Amino acid sequence: METLRHLVFDIGRVLIRYEPHRGLMASIPDADDRAWFLDTVCTEAWNLEQDRGRPWAEAEATLIAEWPDQASRIRAFRANWSLMVHDRIAPTVALYEQLIDEGRDVTLLTNFSSDTFVEAQRMFPFLRRARGVTVSGEIGLIKPDPAIFAHHQRSFGLDPSATFFIDDNAANVEASRKAGWRAVQYLDHDRLVRELRDAGVV
Repeated sequence: METLRHLVFDIGRVLIRYEPHRGLMASIPDADDRAWFLDTVCTEAWNLEQDRGRPWAEAEATLIAEWPDQASRIRAFRANWSLMVHDRIAPTVALYEQLIDEGRDVTLLTNFSSDTFVEAQRMFPFLRRARGVTVSGEIGLIKPDPAIFAHHQRSFGLDPSATFFIDDNAANVEASRKAGWRAVQYLDHDRLVRELRDAGVV
């Protein structure tokens, strides 16, 4: 089996916490109302289009036209985005930084809108430590589209058989495997360490 030489990390829910409800607690105090809003109005599918590159102003205008009575809440989603990514996932970040300190080849592959990624880099400087990053919003491709894995592989000269990918989303993990990468779905730190140990990475 090919020695693993390239380690690719997802960011949201792997290196940093992403909890949308936290950014809406002030504008939508009731938990049930907040859950309804995120399930029905500012949905994951809507937010994913910003990760694909749609500007926030356009995203808000489109949704407000559909839900005019929710306008202030819709605007609050982006306005309070920084509260949604309130903390690092400490054990995973420690592992990520350890691998970099050991001289391992570490890159990032993330579904992120381009402007919120810049904000995330300011909040979490460790994101700048990787050799490089593919940000979906900058290239108009999102995981699990096979094209984004091909783009990342090309951009950073990765040998697919020597690449190990860590992502919290099962569909993204499966897509990376179809690209020839080895991969693990991030569920908890202990399992991740076991998988990396079994793969001979740590």
